[in-house]
Amino acid sequence: MEAVLRLHQPHLGFGSRPITYFSSKSTIFHRQNSLSIKRCQVRVIAASSSPSPSFPFGDSGKKRVDESKILILDGIRHSLIREEDSIIVSLLERAKYSYNANAYDKDAFLVDGFSGSLVEYMVLETEKLHAQLGIYKKPDEHPFFPEYLPEPMIPPMQHPQVLHHCGDSININNTIWNMYFKHLLPRLVKAGNDDNCGCVAACDILCLQVLIKLPVLWSVRASPPLLQTISKRIHYGKFVAEAKFQDAPHEYEAAIKARDRKLLLELLTYETVDKFVKKRVEIMAQQYAAVEKIGETGYIPNSVYRINPSLIADLYGDWVMPLAKEVQVEYLLRRLD
Repeated sequence: MEAVLRLHQPHLGFGSRPITYFSSKSTIFHRQNSLSIKRCQVRVIAASSSPSPSFPFGDSGKKRVDESKILILDGIRHSLIREEDSIIVSLLERAKYSYNANAYDKDAFLVDGFSGSLVEYMVLETEKLHAQLGIYKKPDEHPFFPEYLPEPMIPPMQHPQVLHHCGDSININNTIWNMYFKHLLPRLVKAGNDDNCGCVAACDILCLQVLIKLPVLWSVRASPPLLQTISKRIHYGKFVAEAKFQDAPHEYEAAIKARDRKLLLELLTYETVDKFVKKRVEIMAQQYAAVEKIGETGYIPNSVYRINPSLIADLYGDWVMPLAKEVQVEYLLRRLD
């Protein structure tokens, strides 16, 4: 059986000569526009280079302005709850497959000029494409490989200036990446290999990319991505911190000037709210993950779940909310610069 993952990135080029490695591992064929995976060996056939596509718009001189109101503070409050749905659905999608260690093995996937795993390669190349579309110029978008991204090929979008300019320098995706692969993923999936390396890579791309909310003509969204959705949810802490600062600037200014991280964390923390959020996401997970049965009288209540709902509550309690507060503290410490 052969699994094929469509890339639709004909502009990416790595030369044309085939390279063969490792007869004992899965075979990964990288062809122009496709990635196919078989067993026995790793072989990469890099796509030939081709000119980058040009876009037939943006010449009218009219400025592109984001009028969605998603990035104003009231819109962010609603977005925080919407991200919970996306995170849970994406966790369920990834949980269908076993761990499949080959997807994360740097020695199992080699491309001329690239050193890393299949997942790292796929995330990087996808982020390159999104960067060309201007995705990472939005203040709520945070790439995992910012140092390797090209400049946009389309006219820039003007977004509302909600955050202090210091927000651009805050990106904790390295911490989020390690959390996902070292702590969350081993608890989420079964150990072992079910020969779905390609599907696993595709799921993890969804996990590692942001919820695609492309502006205007590009307002087509992919399936909800998990890890980047988690990243987006955590980095929304910048907007939350700005809202709290605007509500009580004098209360925060003293702690900021004193560089008092502990006091800032105390000011930002509402334990009752944290407990409510954990309970809410656990209940949502029970609804999404329940394995329901249908009998003669209709749905039969069942306590069997595709993933453990407490895992979602732990994810929020142990990682999402603490890391979001870390972002909030870092933002506030620079807010008066």
